[in-house]
Amino acid sequence: MPVGTQASVKGIHFAELEDSIKAQIILGNTYHLFLRPGLDIIREAGGLHGFTTWDRPMLTDSGGYQIFSLADRIKITEEGALFHSHIDGSKHQFTPERAVEIQRTLGADFFMAFDECPAWPASYEDTRKSMELTHRWLTRCWAAYQSTDCSYGHEQAMLPIVQGGTYADLRKQSCQAVMQYDSFAYAIGGLSVGEPKEDLYAMVEVCTAELPQEKPRYLMGVGTPENLLECIALGVDMFDCVMPTRNGRNGMLFTHEGILNIKNRKWAADFSPISVASEAVTSRRHSKSYLRHLFVAGERLGSQIASLQNLSFYLSLMAGARKAIQEGVFSSWKDETLAKCMKRL
Repeated sequence: MPVGTQASVKGIHFAELEDSIKAQIILGNTYHLFLRPGLDIIREAGGLHGFTTWDRPMLTDSGGYQIFSLADRIKITEEGALFHSHIDGSKHQFTPERAVEIQRTLGADFFMAFDECPAWPASYEDTRKSMELTHRWLTRCWAAYQSTDCSYGHEQAMLPIVQGGTYADLRKQSCQAVMQYDSFAYAIGGLSVGEPKEDLYAMVEVCTAELPQEKPRYLMGVGTPENLLECIALGVDMFDCVMPTRNGRNGMLFTHEGILNIKNRKWAADFSPISVASEAVTSRRHSKSYLRHLFVAGERLGSQIASLQNLSFYLSLMAGARKAIQEGVFSSWKDETLAKCMKRL
């Protein structure tokens, strides 16, 4: 899912998401949208779909991760999270019930239960306490979800989140706890927060072995092309990550031919297309030389073209994985694909 933190995939127009790279779903950020433009504006516009005119599926997170990573002067209690806005210092509280109410108002098709995401590394005892708090909050989230409806006439699915850090027994406990709630899908949170990739894969494997195979498993905030394909091999179905657009804005491009830093001088007189295999028209139309010029000159168009290339690549990678699974050749396809696309150009 391309990440649209502020109800906008940074630097990319919805028409390009729809027509050029054919994105099916985008993600919005509850914490940021709650603070700005605020719920009154979004409610008056008819929810995020009406506000943005994006008429395809949308997912919002609960805001928990951003509260713990961005907000100032945070206080976590049994009731919820008390915090000061990083924008103007104003004081707010998110409780499980409030997080559900806010996301009902935002109107996304899928939204997340309110959880606590512990920092890495964290001790076993701290991780256990945090996980158990997340489970108690989930009980309250589910009650609020069951007792309310969407304000805009369409269904919304709330997804519970598995926590437990890098401790296998806690991850198993958390999977069993979230499975008490008959959700459309289940999310795996609290990973890709600094832990070694070996720990990431190990914890994903623990979770996918526990969670129902017939329901989607969503790994939050992951990751590199290698992370994606390795986690698909372990049974993950859904991902979101800021890496395609963030790296694009910094001049790092993911292509089917390999990874390149477009700012390097070696591309200054390379007039070949950015990527002939890309679904993005701009990547087939413009040369590496021209894109490097845009970055060197500080033109915003450079970041836009690079972000489109990366989003196109990520969505193409997922489509390729899906096709390979259907054809029963995923394992060999994964190895061949990573050997090509992860090499440095």
